[in-house]
Amino acid sequence: MPATLPVSKKKIVMISPVHPLRGGIAASTERLARELQNSGHEVVIYSFSLQYPGFLFPGKTQYSDDPEPEDLTIKTRINSINPFNWIKVGFEIRALKADIIITRFWLPFMAPSIGTICRIAKSKNTRVISIADNVILHEKRPGDDSLTAYFIGSTDGFVVMSKSVETDIRQFNQTKPVTYIPHPVYDNYGEKMPRALALKYLNLSPDFHYLLFFGFIRDYKGLDLLLQAMADPRIKKLPLKLIIAGEYYGNQDYYEEIIRVLEIENQLVLKTDYIPTEEVRFYFSAADLVVQPYKSATQSGISQLAYHFEKPMVVTNVGGLPEIVPHGKAGYVVETDASQIADSIFDFFQNKRAASFAATVATEKKRFSWQNMVQGIEKLAGEIF
Repeated sequence: MPATLPVSKKKIVMISPVHPLRGGIAASTERLARELQNSGHEVVIYSFSLQYPGFLFPGKTQYSDDPEPEDLTIKTRINSINPFNWIKVGFEIRALKADIIITRFWLPFMAPSIGTICRIAKSKNTRVISIADNVILHEKRPGDDSLTAYFIGSTDGFVVMSKSVETDIRQFNQTKPVTYIPHPVYDNYGEKMPRALALKYLNLSPDFHYLLFFGFIRDYKGLDLLLQAMADPRIKKLPLKLIIAGEYYGNQDYYEEIIRVLEIENQLVLKTDYIPTEEVRFYFSAADLVVQPYKSATQSGISQLAYHFEKPMVVTNVGGLPEIVPHGKAGYVVETDASQIADSIFDFFQNKRAASFAATVATEKKRFSWQNMVQGIEKLAGEIF
């Protein structure tokens, strides 16, 4: 049991997407719930019966085929577009008399539902802590600020996983406590495996090195910059391929046209469907270098996957990414520029930096523990009670 406050068992309600919904927020919430339970707390998760209306969802499906977690209490209750549901769920949670409500906030669209539920569920003995993944969106829309302000008004304190999100919160509120805790490693995707086994599973040739771009393909993630870097003459001469592993959430035709114009088809391995949980470890174990060419960011769970599998990274100098990857030691921090991305990739292979960078990654990942996240939440709860 951690020595930080509170030391007693707490009743905790989490409000977040979890199974059968898919994605990084769902996966990390489930992992955090387990760590809270391991620390002696009682946890129940309220998830979404309707997260997004179909016309607002950019991917193929919102749902995972993974088996239901048997060690978590999940109540699939929240309808994101039904105010009567928000009232009902708010009173249901209030009746639980939770000590702490932990919410995830990643999208202003969710502000009315989560903000209303929290206002109703709170009592003089309940505090609301938000883990703020994003406050100001990468792809901003009219009305976002008003929605975000409404949500922030329902919250007593915040956990942020990058300092840029704290800056964003301060645009809306100057006084509520904010705790910075780096995103823990994603250690719930299995263990690293020998490269040869991973390549065999993915049917990839061992005669090449592999870059990995992993995750949903959205415009702000800068895949177009990485594709341009792959056309660099120095990169084209290397025995190197780029694995693109993730579902298109943007304009697929746009990226396919870049690939055609640059004539880099034979340098790519396209796995542009959702990657099931049990297959994630194969992609990271096969990769030599993980590339995140983001044009904007707060933090990224992909970095923490790379840390778990002890893979060096190329990240861009946006949001909280430079806080996570020590430049020249665990990877590279570059500007959002295709030529700089190409420079770092070429340097990595030309100067044989894989072993030294991987050793630093293995050391650095000790900073990103789930117990550290739990202790930070406990400490913040003790401060706001």
